[in-house]
Amino acid sequence: MAAIAVTIAYIALKNSKAYHLDWLCLMLWGLAIMTLVDRSIGFVVEGGEFIEVTTEGYVQNGTLLGVMMLMPIFFAWGAMVVIFKAKRSSKGLEAR
Repeated sequence: MAAIAVTIAYIALKNSKAYHLDWLCLMLWGLAIMTLVDRSIGFVVEGGEFIEVTTEGYVQNGTLLGVMMLMPIFFAWGAMVVIFKAKRSSKGLEAR
């Protein structure tokens, strides 16, 4: 869902390159494909349900696990935007 929403925002916004939404789209679609492959292999090899609400492991809730998978992507994207904006503003200051 996040990959679809960000892709729509990337297409709709005129200034999407300013916030590097292309990188965020790439990271989110990578996560979506990685999760699809993981669930497909688990479904074929282990059997069971393709989409599960509860999980086995440290995180028992599937929704919470999805949010926890999204958090590092948004943190990395946010850090990247801040770093690129700082570099861009420092280059602008040096040119003056």
